[in-house]
Amino acid sequence: MPSDQTKPSLQGGSFSESHAIETPEQTNLEFTLAGVGSRFLALLIDSLIQAGIVIMLTTIAIALLRAGGPLGRVVPLVGSWMIAGVLTAVFLLFYGYFLFFEILWSGQTPGKRAIGIRVIKDSGRPLSPSESIGRNLLRIVDQMPGFYGVGIVVALLNRQNKRLGDFVAGSLVVREVSLAELKPSWNHLEWQPAPHAPLGAARLSDDDLILIESFLQRRHDLAPEIRRRIAAEIFSRVESKLTVSAEERPEIERLLEAAVHERRAGTSV
Repeated sequence: MPSDQTKPSLQGGSFSESHAIETPEQTNLEFTLAGVGSRFLALLIDSLIQAGIVIMLTTIAIALLRAGGPLGRVVPLVGSWMIAGVLTAVFLLFYGYFLFFEILWSGQTPGKRAIGIRVIKDSGRPLSPSESIGRNLLRIVDQMPGFYGVGIVVALLNRQNKRLGDFVAGSLVVREVSLAELKPSWNHLEWQPAPHAPLGAARLSDDDLILIESFLQRRHDLAPEIRRRIAAEIFSRVESKLTVSAEERPEIERLLEAAVHERRAGTSV
């Protein structure tokens, strides 16, 4: 099982909390937690988008009613059903909005994407749809007594800036990190160009790249047998994406180093 811990780190000259996760492969992945301020800005953007949608729909409805016609004659007959329909629509907009985008965009809404933050599990994995539902239903409580008063207070009282919905879903809001920022810190001098053809490393995903570089960074702290085993396990995960035969394959760590260099050389950052 992955283990995790929260610790302060220095980001851009100021201290912020980071969340470190040790994977089953015994490599560390570290995420910078989003602060209350950045979460508030993302929420403000999302709220403005929601308000814009409400204004647009209301304007259309008023225009149709004033125009008369069949809709104008039906509305007086609907009565309380019309009110219930409006309330349901508002509920779906204000709560379904977050759920829809966080499932569609893997933990991001338009506001979160604009600010550069994302919701993930505290294990580092994406939230499942059921976890996203639980997290967003708690907005009903978090937003009390007005504009997320409870959520902000709860976030300020814990080191991981979690609101109640995050505690229920086991989620965190973290800062997005691009490949340009994820510069490897392992020793480049150990790597020499491999004598064989390109590896086809462009097919490696960002997660593959992060996993390999995390191992390369930490490998000198591992016992030799554990180091060889982990290198072999990581290679087995990405072997199908690489175009290298067993006959021409160099030592596994050298191959992983070469794959990282090839992948980064072909990535626009």
